[in-house]
Amino acid sequence: MLIEAKGLGKRYERGGRPFWALRGADLQVSSGDFVTVLGRSGSGKSTLLNILVGLLPPTEGSVSLMGEDISKLDDAKRSSLRNAHVGYVPQSAGLIPTLTVLDNVRLPWYLAGHRGEEPEGRAQTLLGEVGLKDLGSQFPSALSGGELRRVAIARALMCSPDAIVADEPTSNLDPASARGVVDIFRAIARKGGAVLMVTHDTFSLDASTRLYDMAEGKLELRP
Repeated sequence: MLIEAKGLGKRYERGGRPFWALRGADLQVSSGDFVTVLGRSGSGKSTLLNILVGLLPPTEGSVSLMGEDISKLDDAKRSSLRNAHVGYVPQSAGLIPTLTVLDNVRLPWYLAGHRGEEPEGRAQTLLGEVGLKDLGSQFPSALSGGELRRVAIARALMCSPDAIVADEPTSNLDPASARGVVDIFRAIARKGGAVLMVTHDTFSLDASTRLYDMAEGKLELRP
């Protein structure tokens, strides 16, 4: 099991009263899975993802990443585990505007502590796989929303992660671009990787091997 959550909950204070953004969530992701969590904005999807990748501590429950209970790791070890095994695609592309597209894709390689050029021009190869092989020298400001998302996906693949975790990767994209993103994820799962995405769109439903519905912080596996 690459990612496993048991009884996850996250509580906040709002107006002096406790508010549960997430409660009692169980979820599993294994190699070859394409798991989609479907729900409206504000349903708790982003909270769930942030807990699963170790960016946010849960109030209750546990998360296992690559067989390790991440609650027992300090921040440095959680970051190291995440960087080694998870490619994270944030809701916004999150590209650095002063770096070229190619250097944005390369960035995780260097953040992971590698020295020298990435092997065999991997960043350029990944840009080709997402249909952007001729845009490596451009800066993010020159790209469309769909192109930025595809750069973010290429960046997430840079260190050959075991799992891709994506937050609303098709949001605000035209149908063709959204289907292109889903096709990339489908190919990753078919090659033995794992994909977990949260979305309020329906483009990924046919590609998903498992589907969860989320509403008001409650996660339910769809039969």
